Amino acid sequence: MSNNEDMVKLYSGRILALAASIPHAERLDQPQVSAKKRSPLCGSTVTVDLSLENGRISRFGQDVKACALGQASASILGKKAIGRTRDEIETARDQLRDMLKSDGPVPTAPFEEYEVLIPARDYKNRHASIMLALEATLAAFDEASATA
Repeated sequence: MSNNEDMVKLYSGRILALAASIPHAERLDQPQVSAKKRSPLCGSTVTVDLSLENGRISRFGQDVKACALGQASASILGKKAIGRTRDEIETARDQLRDMLKSDGPVPTAPFEEYEVLIPARDYKNRHASIMLALEATLAAFDEASATA
């Protein structure tokens, strides 16, 4: 497959549609906690604001400055973040990492839409950007625990 064909496969219409419609793509007024993660390789950043109730995300906001793959990942997370626990986000992060780095299976429900990013397996320089939204969300959970 030519390099151009690889890029077309990588930046599919589904990925571009996800990147163009990120849910909760604004910072929260008065969040309980915030965390920012940055990929040193590409400079992408994601800042996540959370409010928690009974260990679950009750409000979620994100500011995403990333490539289309990082934006698509943030979009998938944004659709499913409300109501999730730290353990659920950590499981999604671990499963996504395994899918990208070890040819593991697609993350389980409710995060199965990450399958759209399977073509990114071969682009290791994009993995950090793809992981940022989940990493920032976990960092925000950890900040909440540290200040509780």
